[in-house]
Amino acid sequence: MKIETIKKRLERDRPMSSVTIRMPDDVVEDLKRIAPILGFSGYQPLIRAYVGEGLRNDLERLEGTNISALLESLREQGVAEKVISKALEECGIEKLA
Repeated sequence: MKIETIKKRLERDRPMSSVTIRMPDDVVEDLKRIAPILGFSGYQPLIRAYVGEGLRNDLERLEGTNISALLESLREQGVAEKVISKALEECGIEKLA
């Protein structure tokens, strides 16, 4: 994920949208029970944290996979490591293994 995107996601006053989701009552009760134990003010912030964590993991996995595959292909085709490094730097992507 790009640094600019990460910085925007860390802002506390980001615009919010209401979302309605149906969940089993027992799941909601469990969320309400564990939210304060985990330091959340309520179950909705806990749900947002769970969704955000899952989303970040999937974005990293999907975006990282594509970049890794591209880098591997470029290396196999003989593109110099110096050229790859410069391109990554210009795109604001941290160098991958």
